[in-house]
Amino acid sequence: MATRRTTTTAPYRCTECGWTALKWVGRCGECQQWGTVVEAAETVGLSRTVSPVSPGADRAARPITAIDTRDAPRRTTGVGEFDRVLGGGIVPGAAILLSGEPGVGKSTLLLEVAAQSARAGRRVLYASAEESTAQVRLRAERTGALHNELYIAAETDLATILGHVDQVQPELLIVDSVQTVSSSLSEGMAGHPSQVREVASTLIRVAKERGLPVIIVGHVTKDGSIAGPRILEHLVDVVCQFEGDRQTSLRFVRALKNRFGPTDEVGCFDMTGSGIAEVADPSALFLGHGSPEPGTCVAIALEGRRALPVEVQALTIETGAPNPRRIVNGVDAARVAMVLAVLEKRARIKTSNLDVYVSTVGGVRFTEPAADLAIAIAVAGSILNEATPKKLAAIGELSLAGEIRPVTQTAQRRSEAARLGYTDLIDNRSGSVRGALNDVRARAKGGRGEDIPEF
Repeated sequence: MATRRTTTTAPYRCTECGWTALKWVGRCGECQQWGTVVEAAETVGLSRTVSPVSPGADRAARPITAIDTRDAPRRTTGVGEFDRVLGGGIVPGAAILLSGEPGVGKSTLLLEVAAQSARAGRRVLYASAEESTAQVRLRAERTGALHNELYIAAETDLATILGHVDQVQPELLIVDSVQTVSSSLSEGMAGHPSQVREVASTLIRVAKERGLPVIIVGHVTKDGSIAGPRILEHLVDVVCQFEGDRQTSLRFVRALKNRFGPTDEVGCFDMTGSGIAEVADPSALFLGHGSPEPGTCVAIALEGRRALPVEVQALTIETGAPNPRRIVNGVDAARVAMVLAVLEKRARIKTSNLDVYVSTVGGVRFTEPAADLAIAIAVAGSILNEATPKKLAAIGELSLAGEIRPVTQTAQRRSEAARLGYTDLIDNRSGSVRGALNDVRARAKGGRGEDIPEF
């Protein structure tokens, strides 16, 4: 059979998008990624006709209705909040990528997952390419994650890690992290895009062939995206992001991609000195514990499919400065500015001569439009020096015309508000921001909205 060689005239090629260049550059001119332009081989490959190969009987194509899913039951990790994000547990053969900022607690979480799986009778191999076995043992002692079925290996070579897999025969493999493991089959240092691609591809192939679930830790760049080639996120089955503010102990795990479950679930954790703990009902974390004060209002936020009450606090101080200050924490500054303008124009509550401070309780970020109405009520309450009732909550988006628009999943928010004891819910049924403020004042005084004079 005749063959022919094909060559490339450009000696450098981007591993991300395929862009070519005549000389090496540090940044790709097409996708703008750094460090992805590498030297291309002069000979790309052999062009020949591919002959069809008949698959074996065990690999023959079958109707989708004949596929038996009982061979792939989900396995719980023993960490309920992590199982929630994964869709109920780990599917055998699944490749899971967990990313997050340095120091947020990725290794601590996965060590807890490994310990809980080991306690359930499943052998776990934790391959650490960033810490020694003694360092991992010290953290395990501190967090109570010691178990005989949890095996630790400190390796940076991919072939050696696969040798440990053959020797230990684990039912769960954790690799921490993919950017610090290298393969002899690829050029470049560990963390190079070609190395990351080769290591991830090999681990995923092993996971599929053996039905071995693999959890891979991934680093992030300055802008928060996962370091390495974009194909890494396409290869894995699940992409989870571990988020948290170093100033608070609260941590969230979100599923950005999930082939086996929903992508709108969020797991809540509390990072303590003795490890990481699940927060099954985080409602109380974002609420004040004192009596209602002027300038506070509770909103019902959505974190994934979980509705959470979040207390919004506002403080207003009259100022003689030509440009009053607007300081926010946990809310969107642009939306706060819009809410203040709507209050002044549509509700005739002057805000242009006030310094305004708006914050959420517990360090949670509440940036969805459903916070507009709660911010407006909190700011108005601070200006008028009137407290909202203790059992009152608000959800709604404000338009520039002063109307209250309905928000997504209103029924779920109302149900969660009722479960938590918020019997008064201010929403789009009030019609406008003026109507909502009148309703709040009326319920605070035990009357009806139409009986309250305009202000």
